[in-house]
Amino acid sequence: QLQASGGGLVQPGGSLRLSCAASGSIYSINTMDWFRQAPGKQRELVAYITSVGRTVYADSVKGRFTISRDNAKNTVYLQMNSLKPEDTAVYYCNADAKTNPRSTWSVYWGQGTLVTVSS
Repeated sequence: QLQASGGGLVQPGGSLRLSCAASGSIYSINTMDWFRQAPGKQRELVAYITSVGRTVYADSVKGRFTISRDNAKNTVYLQMNSLKPEDTAVYYCNADAKTNPRSTWSVYWGQGTLVTVSS
């Protein structure tokens, strides 16, 4: 139900914008997050944004990445600037969502999109 896009190959110092759209039976979305997993490393939180727009970033991306969301489109974005080779990873989005008013909150993951920063 989450579809991530926007990854690709970019040179150091370049920019990319990732998108992640939730589709299907979505009643409400709370927090939306971006994680990443580099080869041989554990998955780590990059940033998250609450339903009212409060944002939190990993120290490694502060000042370079910006997370935003469009609640009308159930979509979260990650604008990545000043990219570094160490940003190379598969980026995953997730959302804490309900499918109907009586359901519990569940976490849904996107399929991941590869970002490669290399010259």
